[in-house]
Amino acid sequence: MTQLLEVSGLTKRFGGLVAVKDMHVSIASGEILGLIGPNGSGKSTVMKLIMGIEKPNTGSVLIDGVEVAGWPSHKIARQGVGIVFQHSRPLHRQTVLENIKLALLPDSLLQLFAAAHIDERAREIAARVHLDHVMDRLPGTLPFADLRRLELARAIARNPKVVLVDEPFAGLTAPEVADFSNLIASFRTDGHAVLLVDHNVRGVAALVDRVQAMYLGEHITEGSAEQVMANETVRRVYLGGSLTHAARRAPDAASTDDLLKVSHVSVFYGKAQALDAVSLHVRRGEFVSVVGLNGAGKTTLFNAISGLVPMQGQVNFGGQSLDGQTGAQIARAGIVQCPESRELFGEMSVRENLDLGGHHLPRTEAAERLEWLLDLFPILRARATQAARTLSGGEQQMLTIARALMMKPKLLILDEPTLGLAPVILEQLSKALEILRQTTDITVLLGEQNVTFALPHADRVYVLEHGRFIWEGPPDRFATEAGAQFL
Repeated sequence: MTQLLEVSGLTKRFGGLVAVKDMHVSIASGEILGLIGPNGSGKSTVMKLIMGIEKPNTGSVLIDGVEVAGWPSHKIARQGVGIVFQHSRPLHRQTVLENIKLALLPDSLLQLFAAAHIDERAREIAARVHLDHVMDRLPGTLPFADLRRLELARAIARNPKVVLVDEPFAGLTAPEVADFSNLIASFRTDGHAVLLVDHNVRGVAALVDRVQAMYLGEHITEGSAEQVMANETVRRVYLGGSLTHAARRAPDAASTDDLLKVSHVSVFYGKAQALDAVSLHVRRGEFVSVVGLNGAGKTTLFNAISGLVPMQGQVNFGGQSLDGQTGAQIARAGIVQCPESRELFGEMSVRENLDLGGHHLPRTEAAERLEWLLDLFPILRARATQAARTLSGGEQQMLTIARALMMKPKLLILDEPTLGLAPVILEQLSKALEILRQTTDITVLLGEQNVTFALPHADRVYVLEHGRFIWEGPPDRFATEAGAQFL
C-alpha cells in the first residue's frame, strides 16, 4: 500500500518544554491509525505540526512523498491534508449547503461562483453525512451532532489524501458515536489515510487498524488495539502504576444514610452534552472516587453538584433538594469544592487565605481549626506569611485543601488534586487524606485520572466515560472488572 503520510524525527519545543520528541508516524492509503495518550501527552501538537498550524523545530512530514514540514497550513491543505476539528468552525452566515459548496470551490480567484456540478456534488456529500434534511439551515440552528457532521462534510469536500480527526466522539451520544464511526470508516473505503486522535484506545478500538500510544511527547508502543491495551507501559501511564486499595472501614449506622444523592443529571455546554443522565450517591462518612480521563465529565459533575452550571435532573443533600440554590448557598449548606484550578488569592499570604476559609467561624473555633490544619499540612506553617502565588504547585494544592477544610464542610469535593504534582507531594497528600479518613467523620467525593491515587482513598469507585457512568463498585474489584475499560 502507498504510504500517504510519513512522519519522522518530529520534534517541537515551546521554550524549555519539549512537547513532541522524535515522533515517527506512517499511515498507508485506506488505513486508520489511532493516536492515543493521556491529557498533555502531545497528541494534538503532533496533529498541528502535520497540518502546519505549528512549525516543527526538526523532523520530516511527507504527504504522498512531498516534504511539507514547516509549510503554512493552507499550502498543506492544498497538498492533500484535511482536518476535522473537535470544535466545529463553520461559517455561521452561510447555510449548511453553502458551507459544503465553499469547501468544494477550487483554490483560485478566477472562479468565485459554484458551477452546477458543484451544487450537485455538495448535495451528495450532505446526504452522505446525513445532513440532507437540514441543508438550508444555518449552522447556529443545528444540534451538536449535526455540527460535527458538517465538519466531516467539509473534509470530504476537499477530497484529502490524509484526514486528521481530533477527538471525534467528544460530546456525542452512543448512537451518534456509532454513526460517526461508520462515517469515518468510509474514509478508509475511499482510500484516504486517517489519523484519529483520541484519549483512550478502547473508544477507537473497533474503528482503527493500528494504535500508536504516546506519553510526554514520546512514542510508547504501537500495534493492534488489544496489544496496546495489554502493554504494561501503557497501563502504567493511564492507571498510574500498580493498583492497590486500603482496607475499608466497617459501615456504621450513620453511613447507611445518603448524604448526597444525584439523580439523572444532564449538563449541556451549548449544544455539546457533557453529562448524560448520571446518578450517584455518597453515604455519610464515605469516601467515593470518580475516575475518568480528561474530558469525561468529572469537573462538570462537581460543578453541577455545587450549583455552578445549569443542569437538568435532581441533586439532594442531607435529604433536601438543592434546586434553585446558588453556589454560595450550597457551600454554606456544607458542600465545599476544591477546584482543579485551585483559585487561591495569589497576592494574599497563606495565613490570610486560610483565615478567609474560616471567617464564618467563632474566633476560638477558627483558631483551633487553623492549628489542626497546620499540623495536618506542616509545610503551610512554615509558609504562613508567604504569598500564595510564590508557593510550589504541591504547596498550593495543600493550601487549597486546607482552605476548604477551614469551612468545616460536610462534603468535601476534590477535583483532580494530584494534577501535575511530584511523587513526594502525592505521598504527603495521600497521608493527609488517610488521616481525614481515620480521624474525622467528613465525607469526601474525589475526582481523579490517577487511579492509583484514587483507589486507596475510596470505599466505592465510579468510572465516568463520555458523560456517563460505565462502572460502579468497590476498589478491590476495579482492576479485574474495570481496569481494561479505563484504557
